[in-house]
Amino acid sequence: MDSQDKALEQGTLDEEKAVEQPAEVQEPQEETPVVENITAEEVPAPEAVEEASAPEEKAEPEAKEEAPREEPSAPVAQEEAPEEKATKEEPDQKTYSTKQEILDRVKKLAHGSENLSKAEIDHLKTSFYKLHLAQREEEQKAYVEAGGDPEKYQVLPDELEEQFKAEMSLIKEKRAKLYQQQEQEKKENLKRKEEIIEKIKGMITSPDAVNRAYQEFKALQQEWKEIKLVPAEKANELWRNYQLYVEQFYDLLNLNREAREYDFKKNLEIKTKLCEEAEKLAEEPDVISAFHQLQELHQQYRETGPVARELREEVWARFKAASTIINKKHQQHFEQLRAKEGENLERKTALCEKVEAIAQKENKNASDWEKHTKEIIAVQAEWKTIGFAPQKMNVKIFERFRAACDDFFGRKAEFFKGLKEHFSENAEKKKVLVEKAKELSDSTDWKSTSEKLINLQKEWKTIGMVPKKLGDQLWNEFIGACNKFFEARNAANAGSRNEEHQNLSKKKEIVAQLKALLTDAKEGAQEKVQELADQYNQIGYVPFKEKDKIYKEYHDVLDRLYKELNISVARQRLDRFRSNLKNMAKRGEDVIDNERGRLMRQYEQMKSEIITYENNLGFLNVSSKKGNSLIDEMNKKVGKLKEELEMVKEKIRAIDKQNREQEEEEQQ
Repeated sequence: MDSQDKALEQGTLDEEKAVEQPAEVQEPQEETPVVENITAEEVPAPEAVEEASAPEEKAEPEAKEEAPREEPSAPVAQEEAPEEKATKEEPDQKTYSTKQEILDRVKKLAHGSENLSKAEIDHLKTSFYKLHLAQREEEQKAYVEAGGDPEKYQVLPDELEEQFKAEMSLIKEKRAKLYQQQEQEKKENLKRKEEIIEKIKGMITSPDAVNRAYQEFKALQQEWKEIKLVPAEKANELWRNYQLYVEQFYDLLNLNREAREYDFKKNLEIKTKLCEEAEKLAEEPDVISAFHQLQELHQQYRETGPVARELREEVWARFKAASTIINKKHQQHFEQLRAKEGENLERKTALCEKVEAIAQKENKNASDWEKHTKEIIAVQAEWKTIGFAPQKMNVKIFERFRAACDDFFGRKAEFFKGLKEHFSENAEKKKVLVEKAKELSDSTDWKSTSEKLINLQKEWKTIGMVPKKLGDQLWNEFIGACNKFFEARNAANAGSRNEEHQNLSKKKEIVAQLKALLTDAKEGAQEKVQELADQYNQIGYVPFKEKDKIYKEYHDVLDRLYKELNISVARQRLDRFRSNLKNMAKRGEDVIDNERGRLMRQYEQMKSEIITYENNLGFLNVSSKKGNSLIDEMNKKVGKLKEELEMVKEKIRAIDKQNREQEEEEQQ
């Protein structure tokens, strides 16, 4: 008896361990999307994963006159990872577009007899709350865009959500009840299999009993195959006991060779077909599906009886080789998944750091808050494009990200709450200016009211912001009142403005004639210059914006003419004085009168000085040398005073002429 036969007698032969066991991969939990200023609805946690079934039994060896060498055991069906089960239950998850559509499906599951797929239930939860949060975000956005106060926005109860929660509670109770039923069924199956083992144990008391009980033994084997799941903690021990007594039964069984060979042949056909199906699975593109199909083939292989001794190793090696290929692909798939989840964790960690850095930036005004809000919303959008992180870190990294966002938007809400109070103060100030502008809009005191409205506009600019809708309304009222006044003023002054433009054209024509004298000076040019200067001084007002420009241009050409034509400085001063009379007149009659009074006082003073000098000249001794020198100096002073006295007289005449012309215009 070889080592395996001894192991059979002792009941200690271990199960085949050639097939690699892939590491269990936890199902990633759906994270709640980030929505500004809306608390994410807590998605109910998925129910506990059902306890996986224990490995199934090994195949029985064939009957022999002598104790046979054990056929290599079939590979153990491997424990499925939670996400593998989900894929097996629901390979194609439906995409839902409305909450009502999801609710209809949940109601059908809660009240129907369909299989309650955990993958589908989790998918329905995730899909519902994604649509639910997106709807909330749109409702709040519409509320704010319509001018609503973000601080006063309230989330309204959602009837569909309440119905959804109620139906999901029914499903949870239904699944819990089903789980209890399955556990009870496992216990009953354990009891039935223990009874089968006891019956087989009783059959092997003697060779005669074994031969007589063969058909009963085959029936027990079939019954054993039909009994499925048992408690996981009892599965291995149960299987070893069953295997031990089945092998002992075959050792004692004395079947005829023809029947034994027929069984070997049928078993070989079945196992060869199972090998072929396992080999085809290598071409299956869906690794998860291939893995689950392999588990079914393992179950069938274990339930199939032995083949001829010389073919056992060959058939088993073929099936084992095909299984190894599928298991390695399965393991590589989850290794890649874990690597991808690691990359996602790194990307999400970087986004957390980015949001935390933005949240720490200083926000001096509303513009800064809005700028940083757009940056955080952009990061949130990027976050949604990244898949799950490893399960142990997925919730933690999301909580970190959510905390940074909540901190920023919480402080933003506080800022705008204070800003709202400031807005109210600004609005009251602008309302006062609007009322003042309306009171002045019908005034016909063009000059004074223009200055007042301009001052109101300057004051308006110093007042801070108000809410956009109210701000637009106040501005339209304010600018409307201002425009009403200025339009009326412009209509009233339309005639005078035309006259001012005509005066400007006349002055430009005179300047052009003066410039022509510079290049074509003729006899009598001095008289022509004086004539043109007199004409210029008689022309009225020009547009205010053009006044300084034409004044400078006129005096520049006039100074050049005086220089080139050698006209006296006194004459230049007199011409400038006449030109300035127009500006003095604009300032009022008092200015002209004051100037004339000043000139009269100057005239009398100069006249008195001349008389004094002339009296003093009569007392000087003309015979002395010193006296002759003093007389000459005094004569020069008297001559200069007389020239200046004449200039003062000319200025007085110019003022009188200006006054006469103005009186004539007023009489007309």
